[in-house]
Amino acid sequence: QLQLTESGGGLAQPGGSLRLSCEASVYMLNTYNVGWFRQAPGKEREAVGCVSSFVRDTKVADSARGRFTISRDNAKNAVYLQMNDLKPEDTAVYYCAATQLVGRPCEFATDDYVYWGQGTQVTVSS
Repeated sequence: QLQLTESGGGLAQPGGSLRLSCEASVYMLNTYNVGWFRQAPGKEREAVGCVSSFVRDTKVADSARGRFTISRDNAKNAVYLQMNDLKPEDTAVYYCAATQLVGRPCEFATDDYVYWGQGTQVTVSS
């Protein structure tokens, strides 16, 4: 079964940047749609963005548009979330998730994703 591992979380000041990595246990992550989600304490898990398989088209949530960028590195079998201009409301546990829906644009619905990482904590505070 595909396993995903997130890394790169930590503490950042407002306006700062972090780069999160999602690495897969097996090759061919390029055949999966991959999403980034986050969950703050007491709140529902919400989508941050996603990248589609092969063509690498991306979607970014309104709250992150212009600040966050999702990219793939197929040679490293990884997907990244570059987060710039961080805000306190970005504080959450961030998860990557994958589903093998080749030929379909990625979606934000959590139920669409089969494989999930354990998450990495992002804290934005001055």
